[in-house]
Amino acid sequence: MSLSPYVPIIGLFAIAAAFALFSVAGARLAGPRRLNKAKLEAYECGIEPSPQPVGGSRFPIKFYLTAMLFIVFDVEMIFLYPWAVSFDMLPMFGFMVMFVFIGAIFVAYAYEWRRGGLDWD
Repeated sequence: MSLSPYVPIIGLFAIAAAFALFSVAGARLAGPRRLNKAKLEAYECGIEPSPQPVGGSRFPIKFYLTAMLFIVFDVEMIFLYPWAVSFDMLPMFGFMVMFVFIGAIFVAYAYEWRRGGLDWD
């Protein structure tokens, strides 16, 4: 068993690792070390950061729930597109598996809709 076909791949990994290490070390050596109060604060898009959320209550997580919902349906599209491209080459089993997958996603969508996750208040 010869390892010669793997030598270019190993070489590319070595070059990538060396570049990563060189970049991190170079930034550490060449970068400024003076910290001030402004650099240590969290960036808040130009708005002064406040210790409490607006209104003094818990921070609303609606944005994060919407982002997670987007990711779930985005993953669905990632699985659905290759299936649609090769639909004519799949047997009936491929159709049934995708039918079950779409059914599971539809149940998640209906649950999210019923819970009010799609309402923009």
